[in-house]
Amino acid sequence: MGLPEQDSHRPGAFKKPNKVHKTGRHRSKGSVAGENKGRTGVKSLSKSIKKDLGKEARRNQLQQIRSHKREEVLKKKRSLGSAHSAPIVIAIIPLQEDLRVEAIVELFISADEEATVKHSASATHISIPRFKQRFAIVVPTTGDVLSTLDVAKVATTVIFVTSAVYDSNKSQRNEVLDTWGEEIIQPVISQGLSTPIIAAVNIETLPVKKRQDYKNHVQKTLFKWMPEEKIMPLDKPADALNILRRAGSQKQRSVAYKNKRSYLLAEDVKFNLDEKSKNNFGTLEVSGYLQGLSLSVNGLVHIPGFGDFQMSQIEKCRDPFPLTTERQNLRDEEMQEDRIVIAVADPEKQESLTAEHIPDPMDAEQTWPTDEELALAEAKQTKKIMKRVPKGTSEYQAAWIPDVEGEEYVEDYSDEEDDDMTVDEAQSEVNSDDMQQGEDDDEEYETISISESTNEQRYDEKMDMYEEREAMLKLQEAKLDSQYPDEVDTPLDTLAKDRFQKYRGLESFKNTPWDNKENLPFDYGRIYQFGNFERTRKRIFHERLTLDEVQPGTYITIHVKNVSQELFEAYRILDQPLILFGLLENEHKMSVLNFVLKRTANCDIPIKSKERLIFQCGYRRFTACPIFSQHTNGNKHKFERYFQPKTTMVASVYAPITFPPSPVLCYQEKKDGSLELLATGTLLSVTPDRMVIKRVVLSGYPFKVNKKSAVIRFMFYNREDIIWFKPVKLRTKCGRKGHIKEPLGTHGHMKCIFDGQLNSQDTIFMNLYKRVFPKWTYEPMLLNITSIKPASMDM
Repeated sequence: MGLPEQDSHRPGAFKKPNKVHKTGRHRSKGSVAGENKGRTGVKSLSKSIKKDLGKEARRNQLQQIRSHKREEVLKKKRSLGSAHSAPIVIAIIPLQEDLRVEAIVELFISADEEATVKHSASATHISIPRFKQRFAIVVPTTGDVLSTLDVAKVATTVIFVTSAVYDSNKSQRNEVLDTWGEEIIQPVISQGLSTPIIAAVNIETLPVKKRQDYKNHVQKTLFKWMPEEKIMPLDKPADALNILRRAGSQKQRSVAYKNKRSYLLAEDVKFNLDEKSKNNFGTLEVSGYLQGLSLSVNGLVHIPGFGDFQMSQIEKCRDPFPLTTERQNLRDEEMQEDRIVIAVADPEKQESLTAEHIPDPMDAEQTWPTDEELALAEAKQTKKIMKRVPKGTSEYQAAWIPDVEGEEYVEDYSDEEDDDMTVDEAQSEVNSDDMQQGEDDDEEYETISISESTNEQRYDEKMDMYEEREAMLKLQEAKLDSQYPDEVDTPLDTLAKDRFQKYRGLESFKNTPWDNKENLPFDYGRIYQFGNFERTRKRIFHERLTLDEVQPGTYITIHVKNVSQELFEAYRILDQPLILFGLLENEHKMSVLNFVLKRTANCDIPIKSKERLIFQCGYRRFTACPIFSQHTNGNKHKFERYFQPKTTMVASVYAPITFPPSPVLCYQEKKDGSLELLATGTLLSVTPDRMVIKRVVLSGYPFKVNKKSAVIRFMFYNREDIIWFKPVKLRTKCGRKGHIKEPLGTHGHMKCIFDGQLNSQDTIFMNLYKRVFPKWTYEPMLLNITSIKPASMDM
């Protein structure tokens, strides 16, 4: 007989359960697995099963990745300047204007006895067999900023040269940079510097003990621009050979806007006039080594100083500057002809030169709604809030006016007699933006003759008193704007509601919605906009990487169609190096470009908004009148009247589309034709939807104060204006907020209510806003033909 079955233990009511394991703020893996109960998500089922590798397998995998990367780096190094690639382009930029660059080029020519030296229209080609590399030395014109910048864009290595002594009296100089050096070094670095080398000449003329001190002085001076570069001497051919060895073996810097496009330094340029053309247009044949990415014959090209053009065909030519090796000789013998056509443009696939959209003026026509549309709108109409608004205010405009009084709503004015506001046409943007200051620009000044020394007379002869007066007035206006930002005096002769009819009040500048498609100017119908700019940019970059038409490193001849003969004659007279960039898709179409600019430390002059400036965005150079706005987050950005020194602003202009990243330089042209660098920066975005909001501040002063209520004067001078701006909020300099209660009398006094005790010495402000747009002032910078014509006649 077995033992009786025992009952299981049952805990009582006072049994304390075990503590639950606390996994923190997230669910543990066990709880997630328990909830799923073996079920697997759809995403995890669709993914491929990843096998866990062992320790040895992971080690082998990482070793393979490292070896592949090492092989890629070595392949790039070995191909640099080799027989199957373009030569290493070296740009020599002196940092002192009195340096003899010809003597420096002679040092490089005599660096190796076995080297083969050939000359072209733009460069000196040196082929060194011991390095198995070839170099192309380009020397831009000293003193020409734009020519130097163009050469630095296409250069593989940039050599900055400084001298220890003068050539005239052999006396030691202390400055590393003269006026020309300070003018050129910052823009060359800001536009995207290739691999730099710093060389110092005439060091051997110094005493032995002072040579290292001079090197340290040069390195300390250039440290803020190139902190990692060492100073290399350049006095003997052996020094030049060391610099060439370093240029061919050092790690190359990557410049984004160059690596994502194809570019070419012209070795030979020819012009063939089209006999059928009546306007002296023809075909420009540009020969050189293609660098960067591959080039499509159906795309467009940009030549600085000329513009955007189409191509008719691309020819592969025999290399005129080969590397003197047996392999290269065999490679040249394979080409039976000097030129082979490798690509011909297809008219159906070729990209058009149309840069602007031609808007239809009838697109803005509005028709009267039908009875069915009105009935449908009434059926969908929801409950509306009633507000006291001025006569003629639309429903959309009433949504902008906050309910500041908190009183009972009154009946709608729609049933009353129509009382539309009739205002004359608005004045121009410049006249409406300027404050009424009552200054007389035609004020005469009496000239007094004073006995002066000879040096003072010469100094005064170079001074332009009109320019000095204009600069003084600009400084005064900029200082006034910084002390009292956006404050505008209310006009006495016109109604304020007419003067500020385009402005509106905002409940909150940050949070109040603003339709970015509202009241767009006519010029917005001429530009192009992307549905998704970032996606389009990635697609175009990917397509250009996969393009396999004309490979880089090949010596080719590009036939550029419809080039003006006058531009070619101007280029031939100026004798400047010519460069060519291949445009990406849509990079010739107009849109709104926004640049982030930072003022340089050398220039302290405030720049007024809508002032004509010179911009260089990547490879393109043009003039425009930008509008400046604050570089802030959010969807609305405050308009700035002046670009103050030591600040960062966003400049918006109409310009051809350029895909970022792209560096930007901002110049101002002086009366003598010289250029002054104002700001440097980068391309922020390409979108016309950036809303630049201009603010106008109307100010008033307390006349009588009674606790929270006060009588304010000098803000308006008409009773009608007070009633018009009654819904707009008020603020004070001490932080009080309020609103207009009612007008008093007919001369501009009004009773206002505030949220606290008002100080009798306080100032009352009213903020009004409107959206501003850039002006269509874009002009491409072409070669200056008018200033060259007299010289061409002499020739």
